[in-house]
Amino acid sequence: MKRLYGSIIVTLAFLIVAFFTYQPNNSNAQSKNTKKEMPTIGLLQSLSQPALDQITQGTIDQLAKRGYKDGKTAHITVLNAQGDQSNLKSMSEKLNSNNPDLTIGIATPAAQALANIQKTTPMIMGAISSPIQAGLVKNLKHPGHNITGVSNTNPTADQLKMIAEIMPDLKTLGVIYTAGNVTSQVAVKELEALAPKYGLTIKPYTITNTNDLDQVSQQMLKEVKAVYIPQDNNIASAMKTLVNNANIAKIPLFPPAGTMVEDGGLATVGINQYNLGVATGNMAADVLDGKSKPATTPVNVIGKGQLYLNMKEAKILGIQFPQKLIDEAKAKGEIIK
Repeated sequence: MKRLYGSIIVTLAFLIVAFFTYQPNNSNAQSKNTKKEMPTIGLLQSLSQPALDQITQGTIDQLAKRGYKDGKTAHITVLNAQGDQSNLKSMSEKLNSNNPDLTIGIATPAAQALANIQKTTPMIMGAISSPIQAGLVKNLKHPGHNITGVSNTNPTADQLKMIAEIMPDLKTLGVIYTAGNVTSQVAVKELEALAPKYGLTIKPYTITNTNDLDQVSQQMLKEVKAVYIPQDNNIASAMKTLVNNANIAKIPLFPPAGTMVEDGGLATVGINQYNLGVATGNMAADVLDGKSKPATTPVNVIGKGQLYLNMKEAKILGIQFPQKLIDEAKAKGEIIK
């Protein structure tokens, strides 16, 4: 009997030691649970260019302000396809394989690639100019499915008005864009419809990709006295080439974004790209917080721009800005020196 009791006591002692030896550390267990509970966010950017980089940065910064900071309160994966269509597909698949709680597409090709892969995961569009034409949503007020987000409408009328004030004798305005870009095609149609009101005729020039830009732009700059650039990521990513050619020809460029004015454009009325990212981050955080659902959340359409003037470029081209525009840029916009 004593041997029996002894065996029982030894067995109990062994089990107690084993229990405490193999019991996970409470802090480690809590850490693992926390890690598991942190939301997973996938962000895909079409390519690198200043405007898109600012949208992405604004999105990430605002997510952090709203409580979703990468590595601390959220898992955020940011991928950049660098303009490669095959990268867009593979990267979309990679982000989807992480079973994300939410994805974000920066620029139309990225948003389309994500939409083709995932049909139920909540998705936020990051500053998509023509979401209906791009096939991302059917209705801006009632998206109806798993996609909503931010749409930036180009202030084309304000831009044309500005061009007419800077160059009142201008009759023909060249426009260069990527032939297969849906966003650019929509922008050019709007441009052509509005131009006659400002006494302008539009002369279009198209490229297939950035490799064409040098040759096509040189020909264009021989035939026009000013160039308008619609929202086109290929042109934006190769802005340096276009600026170099335009400065040699002494022809002003009127781009759609302030970042492109900083890169050598003469002037624009453009939407602040970082603020578009902030708006995108807010919509993403609302979905993650459970405050909204993409299907019933209207697309946030932002269309009010501010004036950007490049004084250095004006000096290179021998152009004098009207004092009215200088005063406006000082008060509500930005002057680049």
